[in-house]
Amino acid sequence: MAEPAAVPALPREVREQLAELELELSEGDITQKGYEKKRAKLLAPYVPQTQGVDPALQKESRPQMPVPTATPASASSSSSSSKFHRARSGGARDERYRSDIHTEAVQAALAKHKEQKMALPMPTKRRSTFVQSPADACTPPDTSSASEDEGSLRRQAALSAALHQSLQNAESWINRSVQGSSTSSSASSTLSHGEGKGTSGSLADVFANTRIESFSVPPDVTATTSTPSARPAAIDLPPSGIVKGMHKGSNRSSLMDTADGVPVSSRVSTKIQQLLNTLKRPKRPPLKEFFVDDFEEIVEVPQPDPNQPKPEGRQMTPVKGEPLGVVCNWPPALEAALQRWGTTQAKCPCLTALDVTGKPVYTLTYGKLWSRSLKLAYTLLNKLGTKNEPVLKPGDRVALVYPNNDPVMFMVAFYGCLLAEVIPVPIEDAGGQQIGFLLGSCGIALALTTEVCLKGLPKTQNGEIVQFKGWPRLKWVVTDSKYLSKSPKDWQPNISAAGTEPAYIEYKTSKEGSVMGVTVSRVAMLAHCQALSQACNYSEGETIVNVLDFKKDAGLWHGILTNVMNKLHTISVPYSVMKTCPLSWVQRVHAHKAKVALVKCRDLHWAMMAHRDQRDVSLSSLRMLIVTDGANPWSVSSCDAFLSLFQSHGLKPEAICPCATSPEAMTVAIRRPGVPGAPLPGRAILSMNGLSFGVIRVNTEDKNSALTVQDVGHVMPGGMMCIVKPDGPPQLCKTDEIGEICVSSRAGGMMYYGLAGVTKNTFEVIPVNSSGSPVGEVPFVRSGLLGFVGPGSLVFVVGKMDGLLTVSGRRHNADDIVATGLAVESIKTVYRGRIAVFSVSVFYDERIVVVAEQRPDASEEDSFQWMSRVLQAIDSIHQVGVYCLALVPANTLPKTPLGGIHISQTKQHFLEGSLHPCNILMCPHTCVTNLPKPRQKQPGVGPASVMVGNLVAGKRIAQASGRDLGQIEDNDLVKKHQFLTEVLQWRAQATPDHPLFLLLNAKGTTVCTATCLQLHKKAERIASVLCDKGHLNAGDNVVLLYPPGIELITAFYGCLYSGCVPVTVRPPHAQSLVATLPTVRMIVEVSKAACILTTQTLMRLLKSREAAGAVDVKTWPTIIDTDDLPRKRLAQIYKPPTPEMLAYLDFSVSTTGMLTGVKMSHAAVSGLCRAIKLQCELYSSRQIAICLDPYCGLGFVLWCLCSVYSGHQSILIPPMELESNLFLWLSTVSQYKIRDTFCSYSVMELCTKGLGNQVEMLKARGINLSCVRTCVVVAEERPRVSLTHSFSKLFKDIGLSSRAVSTTFGSRVNVAICLQGTSGPDPTTVYVDLKSLRHDRVRLVERGAPQSLLLSESGKILPGVKVVIVNPETKGPLGDSHLGEIWVNSPHTASGYYTIYDNETLQADHFNTRLSFGDAAQTLWARTGYLGFVRRTELTAASGERHDALYVVGALDETLELRGLRYHPIDIETSVSRTHRSIAECAVFTWTNLLVVVVELCGCEQEALDLVPLVTNVVLEEHYLIVGVVVVVDPGVIPINSRGEKQRMHLRDSFLADQLDPIYVAYNM
Repeated sequence: MAEPAAVPALPREVREQLAELELELSEGDITQKGYEKKRAKLLAPYVPQTQGVDPALQKESRPQMPVPTATPASASSSSSSSKFHRARSGGARDERYRSDIHTEAVQAALAKHKEQKMALPMPTKRRSTFVQSPADACTPPDTSSASEDEGSLRRQAALSAALHQSLQNAESWINRSVQGSSTSSSASSTLSHGEGKGTSGSLADVFANTRIESFSVPPDVTATTSTPSARPAAIDLPPSGIVKGMHKGSNRSSLMDTADGVPVSSRVSTKIQQLLNTLKRPKRPPLKEFFVDDFEEIVEVPQPDPNQPKPEGRQMTPVKGEPLGVVCNWPPALEAALQRWGTTQAKCPCLTALDVTGKPVYTLTYGKLWSRSLKLAYTLLNKLGTKNEPVLKPGDRVALVYPNNDPVMFMVAFYGCLLAEVIPVPIEDAGGQQIGFLLGSCGIALALTTEVCLKGLPKTQNGEIVQFKGWPRLKWVVTDSKYLSKSPKDWQPNISAAGTEPAYIEYKTSKEGSVMGVTVSRVAMLAHCQALSQACNYSEGETIVNVLDFKKDAGLWHGILTNVMNKLHTISVPYSVMKTCPLSWVQRVHAHKAKVALVKCRDLHWAMMAHRDQRDVSLSSLRMLIVTDGANPWSVSSCDAFLSLFQSHGLKPEAICPCATSPEAMTVAIRRPGVPGAPLPGRAILSMNGLSFGVIRVNTEDKNSALTVQDVGHVMPGGMMCIVKPDGPPQLCKTDEIGEICVSSRAGGMMYYGLAGVTKNTFEVIPVNSSGSPVGEVPFVRSGLLGFVGPGSLVFVVGKMDGLLTVSGRRHNADDIVATGLAVESIKTVYRGRIAVFSVSVFYDERIVVVAEQRPDASEEDSFQWMSRVLQAIDSIHQVGVYCLALVPANTLPKTPLGGIHISQTKQHFLEGSLHPCNILMCPHTCVTNLPKPRQKQPGVGPASVMVGNLVAGKRIAQASGRDLGQIEDNDLVKKHQFLTEVLQWRAQATPDHPLFLLLNAKGTTVCTATCLQLHKKAERIASVLCDKGHLNAGDNVVLLYPPGIELITAFYGCLYSGCVPVTVRPPHAQSLVATLPTVRMIVEVSKAACILTTQTLMRLLKSREAAGAVDVKTWPTIIDTDDLPRKRLAQIYKPPTPEMLAYLDFSVSTTGMLTGVKMSHAAVSGLCRAIKLQCELYSSRQIAICLDPYCGLGFVLWCLCSVYSGHQSILIPPMELESNLFLWLSTVSQYKIRDTFCSYSVMELCTKGLGNQVEMLKARGINLSCVRTCVVVAEERPRVSLTHSFSKLFKDIGLSSRAVSTTFGSRVNVAICLQGTSGPDPTTVYVDLKSLRHDRVRLVERGAPQSLLLSESGKILPGVKVVIVNPETKGPLGDSHLGEIWVNSPHTASGYYTIYDNETLQADHFNTRLSFGDAAQTLWARTGYLGFVRRTELTAASGERHDALYVVGALDETLELRGLRYHPIDIETSVSRTHRSIAECAVFTWTNLLVVVVELCGCEQEALDLVPLVTNVVLEEHYLIVGVVVVVDPGVIPINSRGEKQRMHLRDSFLADQLDPIYVAYNM
């Protein structure tokens, strides 16, 4: 930086104007540009122009104002607090923990990173989503980062004016030049939602929008939703572009793909490309060693770094404080001191309270304190209950609920309790559930409070005080004087010498957020007052000013207890006064010539900000300024800055006395007031790296990562201190090692009340040496502070146990990380410096989470830039990765009673998903370095050796088969009639009036029936129309376009009668033609249909103007409507020459978006119907109810074919009718006493969700399902066990047998492989290990085992069907402990794909394949494309053999290959759906090796970002995968087909084409 020497000599008014300007910029009142202009103007006369330098660079190297600390005058001006400052201190100009050294370090670290330019993809979000909550405009100077109470230390290393600038102009490390809009404008350009910013967007954006239109856009799935919450009508979406007939191995040409499979020109892909580039950078340490976890997975364990510093000193010896002197007039108990002063010095002032403006309003004298405490003690013991049954007995615990601005009432109550020998438990104002836990564990039934406070408590309607959540029932007692009874003359309290009985209980909040009570005995209370009196050298009648909370910690110990012991006069300055008048405590010191002041760094900071208002205050009377959070390493700079500012006001350097305290050990150490002129104690400058390994090393090499700490004086009088290792047994540390400070003295807590187990580990610690043997017999108390004893027995504290983050074996301090965050120009982004840091446990290690409140006026850009820089600064300085960085709207983090951040609640909100961030950046890729190594597939193992290996290991080859068709007797029907048409004709003659079909409407009324004869007649008429009108020849394909019903069946048989080949197609949806008509169009084209048979309504729809908008309606083939048919006999019914002739085509869209048609021959149709008839024992007197879509697969077979073959009656229930009457299916089954019913998962889900809470109404309607023997779900997927289980459980109450529900399994090559049927054993279930499954191995585990997956058998294998499990790569058979592809051989396998290109090799591959070895018979198998396994069970099959169960795990082409392992999307989706109540649906897919998770948010949009960390955590924990992109969308966006299956490939295409309109897209780093 070119720094002209002239700058320090700027005139004072110019410096003040500059400071004012700084402030305006930090408050956002002027723009950066305006700031630079005005600044340049001010400095122009003083800055010599640098020769030969480009003016732009001149601006870059702006002169930095050094921050002078030498003279008080210059110090006052540089603190940039002008006279206007206080009025407008809304911003985070928080100099409180400014550490210039640290700020410089952060700047340097970031500058280093600047060279490695990076382009992080900025998240995409909808503009409407995150409405900032208005920040409280009137909050005073600061409510400060982290908690105001001791729960966590506040610190801020805010930037000095000059440094703040140097970073701002350093080129941002987000490289914007190349990536164009992807970082800078994406916030506003989610296809420019919300704002019409014409300019936002790079070429790529424009390109994406134009290119997409010129293609045939795939049907827009999202447009079908009418209401945002309703899922659209189920739609089968074919792939865009050309259709391949095969569903596997075909290169899907999606409209986005370029040659290398990377989509072009979509903004999403640009970002993902950026993300990939970012992820290619090397991770931090490459880790070498492994350990085997559960013999399946190898998880890396971080090995100790060989170069890490190790402690070298000798073992420390405990350090003793000076002996506690015996002072002749020290009282035998604290109550005795009160009695003495109250009776002999009644007029002396004891406590002065201030009003809201900071003026003294009331002074309590010792006489008043004594008399009022007596009255209260008498009332408590004698006036609350009856004489025989008093409410309180000595030793009972009592809650003290007093506001922070009423010290007088509190003090009276506290001493009243001591005199009555009941135990006061001071707590914060009523509320928190955790306080309830404390009250419960202390057995408190009574609460004391003031009248004003009681009035403010929430009441029920009848005026009782509300029962707070988690609180025990309390009786409230008001302690205002007018309610107290005067004690009789002869009544005296019992004041005995102090013993070990409890005196009071002080609450503390643990790291997890639970509240515990530290019990202090009377003797400890007395000894502590004595030690403080000796250490602080208190003398009678001194005045002290207390700014701390008087209910606990140093505020209570000095201001309430030691105060009375030494007859001091305390001026209590409440927090509320400090907020309106930050200088009030300094004014009190000045006005009362106070000798001692008790403050925190916050108070020093506030006084500095406001000191302009008071030129004439003097602090010369102070002999001790006790800084109670001086143990916070970041307090050094506050103390220094305060001294430099107020030295001119008489503050003596030796008066600053930092001290260290903890609820358990009370005062741990305090610096004694020094002798004037003596040298001030030195500082320790420690290496952060050393600290992270728990070792003290003076920082020499890298000043960027140094921590400067000041001492907190010596051990307390009468105390002894040692340092022990923070974890494991309390082993004494070496002299150069950091550990937990432990104290042994009479003045310390004795236990956590009511918690004996935790007490032992904290209050009764006996240190041990390196060999593990105890050192001495004196018990020590753990203080919860981390530190060491330095030269001259000075105590140094470097952090708190509560703020300790242990990541990969290294220890980091939350406070240090907060300070680093604040040092990264946080002014523009972070609201009032409020940052919380904590760790969460994810995947075998702790992960660091940083949460900050974002200023309401912060721009998207600034926030993202700040977040990216914080990551880099923390990485450089602490050498640790941040797992998650979240920004929440201002004022939304949970607060502690004194306004700080409640860390444990923040963490809880984060883990529950209720933080509602407005910005989030996850970095799992950089942080998670302990993932297992990716699996390498073992090459070179031949199939034959696998086989031999299996045989040697005694494993069966995995195969199974249904009953043998040959051995089953059947009536003559089959021998006589080879074709279904012949069967129908025979039935029309033999049983003409036997009803085959009944169609029901939504009301449950029969709208149409068909007897054998009616069906035959109608089919004939359709056949004749096809010949006459359509001029069709045998073998022509005819598309049948009908709603589910009997017309569809008659049209089907009409086609067979005329020799045409029917193709059933789902009709288009009138409300969403654009989405559904292209599929119809595509099937018509691909099947080369010569004609379309349909109804008049649909015919009009096909030719309508709306249809013309979706497809070219001029090119439809002949359309014939079958509503009015001429009564004309057919000359002759067509009989196929051979059974191998084609009967019909079955078209279906697979979940991967492939449209495939398979050919079904007459022989296959007869074989299939026969197998189902035998399995389900169907004959003409039976009735079955079918609630399925009748367009493809087994649904079509059951709807149209089976009844004609077997002669049973089918009751047809169109699934869409359930939408208007949910009861329809179940009431039909009940009414007709159906034994066998078939449905789809969608129907079952509708009933489960819709009728789950209406079982009583079902009973009332008389619905009874006890007749049901089998309820079969027809599906081509892994059985959805949780759905079938909940269905069975829900309807158990109306008679449904738990054994009734089962599933089928079919695939494209064979529509029915398994079907439960009536005989044979019940379906079995197994638990398999998910981790083994990823390795294609099957390992059975017990129920409840971690990482286990429940699978159910997919029904029994049909007669005549054989299956074998095969390795899809080698095509060799597998043993039954392996997962492989299911291959099937059966008479009813389809005869091939019907495709545009008859690609023989692929057909042969799918339909006629042989095993590569091990099958002497050379059987021809068909590949189902599904992975599964076979298990031999203990059950007996119908044949008398042991039953082999087939388990389906998932579709092969849906699986994700990641890290060399095979994942099934449904497993990841199940985990994700469980993580948050607002996730309605979820789908995953991969893109360029990144895992993309899409979740539908059914809650409010504020919850969108809560899902990002939860989704990332669960996938990492349960599947060992790092999520690359999380996309949050509206309900109904994930496309689902008619079978209720997710269409993930369509989702992927829509995502890459930017068509999802996501609420939020997070790119994980």
